[in-house]
Amino acid sequence: MSQTSADKGDKSGPKTAPKGGGALRYRRVLLKISGEALMGPGQYGIDNDTVKRIAGEVRDAQNLGAEICLVIGGGNIFRGVSQAAAGMERASADYMGMLATVMNALALQNALEAIGLYTRVLSAIEMTAICETYIRRRALRHMEKGRIVIFAAGTGNPFFTTDTAAALRAAEMGCDALLKGTQVDGVYSADPKKDPNAERFERLSYHEVLMRDLKVMDQAAISLTRESGIPIVVFPIGEGGGVVGAITGEGPSTVITDEKP
Repeated sequence: MSQTSADKGDKSGPKTAPKGGGALRYRRVLLKISGEALMGPGQYGIDNDTVKRIAGEVRDAQNLGAEICLVIGGGNIFRGVSQAAAGMERASADYMGMLATVMNALALQNALEAIGLYTRVLSAIEMTAICETYIRRRALRHMEKGRIVIFAAGTGNPFFTTDTAAALRAAEMGCDALLKGTQVDGVYSADPKKDPNAERFERLSYHEVLMRDLKVMDQAAISLTRESGIPIVVFPIGEGGGVVGAITGEGPSTVITDEKP
């Protein structure tokens, strides 16, 4: 299960995803998790119990037959946009944020491997001492072998969010859906924690999200998923069973797509 810089002769992990996933609505998915989701009850950093719980949910989803890759934000450690607003040069702040996503990726990788899953961390910024450099064909090969692939360092470029990175990697991996874990049970017209009259949506089109300026993902990410025809499923990552509920369609969520139900 150890990380390697190349895939030559590596026989670890199943050749294909487990069988028996007939209940799945989406088979190959990209799971986008914010850095804040890893904080648990804390104010910053990584909460080990929360990371272990999320790892367990990823295992449950894989056991159903899902092929899973992930993008994790870095806001629990460093948020580039807020630092840029405070006076730091934006590109430097964004690169520091990318490094924070690598730290989160390694933490989740450790939790996944501790429960017996095979994983690979692929970074958009080369750092071969700790993880592999992102190459699309290599990532696809890892997924074909049944490994959990964690994409780190965003797109590798400043001025792009991890939401955009998630949309990009979902398109490159040919994913059936992009699952975005949030602290609420779907998309609302306003923050439901601040506005008790906020309207919850079961289903939205990409156009509606853009026109209403709903704070789901940034506009670049929405536009890319729309062009690629990849549904976005917004679900509660803080609740047990949220990941399985999202890929089976049985849990609370909002689906963003132009397809008719």
